[in-house]
Amino acid sequence: MPAILHALSITGSMTWEITWALILGFTLSAIVQAVVRKSTIVRLLGDDRPRTLARAAGLGMASSSCSYAAVALARSLFRKGANFTAAMAFEIASTNLVVELGVILALLMGWQFTAAEFIGGPVMIVMLAVLFRLLLRDPLLRGARVQAERGLAGAMEGHAAMDMSVRRPGPFAQRLLSREGFTSTSHVFVMEWAAILKDLVIGLLIAGAVAAWVPDGFWRGFFFAGHPLAAKLWGPLIGPLVAVVSFVCSIGNVPLAVVLWKGGISFGGVVAFIFADLLIIPILNIYRKYYGAKTALFLLATFYVSMVVAGYCVEFLFDGLGIVPEQARARIPAEGVSWNYTTWLNIVFLVLAGVLLVRFARTGGIAMLRMMGGSPAGPEPRGEHGHSAR
Repeated sequence: MPAILHALSITGSMTWEITWALILGFTLSAIVQAVVRKSTIVRLLGDDRPRTLARAAGLGMASSSCSYAAVALARSLFRKGANFTAAMAFEIASTNLVVELGVILALLMGWQFTAAEFIGGPVMIVMLAVLFRLLLRDPLLRGARVQAERGLAGAMEGHAAMDMSVRRPGPFAQRLLSREGFTSTSHVFVMEWAAILKDLVIGLLIAGAVAAWVPDGFWRGFFFAGHPLAAKLWGPLIGPLVAVVSFVCSIGNVPLAVVLWKGGISFGGVVAFIFADLLIIPILNIYRKYYGAKTALFLLATFYVSMVVAGYCVEFLFDGLGIVPEQARARIPAEGVSWNYTTWLNIVFLVLAGVLLVRFARTGGIAMLRMMGGSPAGPEPRGEHGHSAR
């Protein structure tokens, strides 16, 4: 019992430490999504030219999603005519190049990890595009399209299909500050929380258990922490594999990344681990349903190589610049609740979350929650604000 209580105590401390930052990140993400219409995305992703991939990355950042919803949305874009490479670039960006991930990384691990996220993400996309250009053959792509057209259900299909953006015309500020903009922001905010909540809770519980029960000596040996060069070479290779078997995706893998970093995994290994939220076993199974077994294996191999390369790039770039943070200073939040800036920020942002939650409930949001599973082949679900705003 004391061991369980210790693990839960660490989980609670981590949760309290990051609550305000999560609310801030999802609020900013919701504001952007409130004025970006998904219906315009397919038209902009028709090929795999560098300019198109850059556009896909930008649109993915604006369409921040949990990993399951991002994978479902990428399949939807592909079925509607988007280029496969561009759809995958969009998928990567919508989970790994997003505001909320950067905020949490900065808070728990340091600004260097946030910088590494936004440098390593584009490296991964470029590497994936190169691998697709060299290795993706027409028969495999045709097979993937045939399988995608079957419309087999994966996860978060309804959430991925929802376009909760503001419908009214006008400048950004005018649309955002309107009643419809308020409603749209609240809908995106709550739906994103609903999509990631399970993974976030699981990630926090796993991180608390690992931090409490697995001695640092095990991790230091596993990651070759006593051998600097070996650790740098091993970290990006093993980081994604640890993520694959952790079953935690989206922002939920950040707490475990903190534990691994404290345990001795290299800087690049942490980055590769975080990027591998798109390769956990449940998502690999969804790839199999969406695109077929051969394409799923192709995605596993090419995504893995791209993550490893991105990990090496940030490892040696940041090491060369002398800005890799010291692992000896790594800490796992365990102080609990006290009257400090974290508590005051949590109070302020919890009030904000409450306001958005009330708006969500009063404008048809509860019905939207029931459609989160949805159907990949059904009509596009819309929130109440798509027609009117009270």
